[in-house]
Amino acid sequence: MINEDVRERIYRLEAEIEHFAKVAEGCRKIILVSKIVLALGAVTLLVTFLGLLRFDPLAFVGSIAAILGGIVGVGSNMTTRNQAQERMRAAEKLRTELIDQLELSST
Repeated sequence: MINEDVRERIYRLEAEIEHFAKVAEGCRKIILVSKIVLALGAVTLLVTFLGLLRFDPLAFVGSIAAILGGIVGVGSNMTTRNQAQERMRAAEKLRTELIDQLELSST
């Protein structure tokens, strides 16, 4: 009976670990897109300042918005990714401890 409870907790922890891994992967993708948006905004702003493109107020405001949006996207998703990775590590540690308990009680 105790082994069944431990096994059930292990299954739940494995589902949690999988969930946190998916969250971290999603954040990684959003961080990548945010970095690309930030870079494109910076390049557009730089090209406009250098006079290589005719000054367009819409492009100017759009490039600033892209830079700010990229910064926010990177920052918030890095925080979320780090939290998910910490929770995943904690769940993996607990799972390992439960597996060790399960093996000890069966011998």
